[in-house]
Amino acid sequence: MSLRVRLLATDPVRRHGLCAVLAEAGHAVVTDVPDVVLCDSGAGTPREAEAPVLALTDRIPANPPAGVLPRDATPEHIDAALRAVAAGLIVRAPGPSEAAGFAMAPDDSPLTPRETEILTLIGQGFSNKAVARRLGISVHTVKFHIEALFGKLDASSRAEAVAKGLVGGVIEL
Repeated sequence: MSLRVRLLATDPVRRHGLCAVLAEAGHAVVTDVPDVVLCDSGAGTPREAEAPVLALTDRIPANPPAGVLPRDATPEHIDAALRAVAAGLIVRAPGPSEAAGFAMAPDDSPLTPRETEILTLIGQGFSNKAVARRLGISVHTVKFHIEALFGKLDASSRAEAVAKGLVGGVIEL
């Protein structure tokens, strides 16, 4: 499956290289309505994109787009990430990220196994009641665990907690 990709890159040499990567993968670089937007770090990420965005950057932005890979990602990783983002998936490079304010290896997770399990279910869209039913615990216990993981992740919302868990490698969806 070939994709229509809008390429945002300010450096002409980098743009040429990314065009070659896209052509090799069978994708078309377009200026009209794309399936996905590929942004090199110098170009910044658009606030209002007409398609999902994959950013190539060494620092994850505060409001990360659908996909984030390091600038030195291989052509194979870029192609796979473009296809995943176009399909509606979230893509993050493996490993911790200092930029998101949450740097740790997955083995060093501050969350208990139960908190990690609850955070994963929240990330999958489950309500507190659905999480409680699925785990066989009370809604009150779910709320207790959510408050604890909010504190440990320094998050003020479910979405922020899930984002920090994903970026920090604590959970995978």
